[in-house]
Amino acid sequence: MKFSNVWRKGVPYVLPTLVCAVLLFPQIGLGSSGESGGGGVTVAPDGSVFIQIINFLFTIWVLNLLLYKPIRKILIQRKEKIQGLELSIETSDRDAGEKDQAFAAGIKEARARGLQEKEALMQQAADEEKRIVAEINRQAQTELAALREKIKKDAGAVRDSLEKQIGDFASQISQKILGRAV
Repeated sequence: MKFSNVWRKGVPYVLPTLVCAVLLFPQIGLGSSGESGGGGVTVAPDGSVFIQIINFLFTIWVLNLLLYKPIRKILIQRKEKIQGLELSIETSDRDAGEKDQAFAAGIKEARARGLQEKEALMQQAADEEKRIVAEINRQAQTELAALREKIKKDAGAVRDSLEKQIGDFASQISQKILGRAV
């Protein structure tokens, strides 16, 4: 790009300088050595030089109009399209980074919330376990007390019935030991 800018800016100065050099110093401009005995061809500029210069300038103008400007236009459009694509890539990349950060933050927040819920559920389960164990212990104590009462009652009833039968048992044992009736 810099070369074409320099070329565009330099052409208006270089071209008139060359034309003046050819017109003022034809032997330098046309390569004539000035020696007559070398068999070299001497060309003297005449009016056709101006026609050739005009023809050359017209050719450059036509090429510029038909070829260079459309190509430059296409190159500018391509450059703008590439810049637009690069901008959209940067925007998409930035958006993807932001979404990735938001996703990571969301996962971190969800994990923290899940951990809190887990701890709350564990605490509820521990409290429920304590309540159930306490209820079972209370029921077991109640059943154990009732069972002890029943055993005590049964033992008392058996004792009373055995005390009534002690006399009979004693006489039966004495008969068996002594071998006779007492």
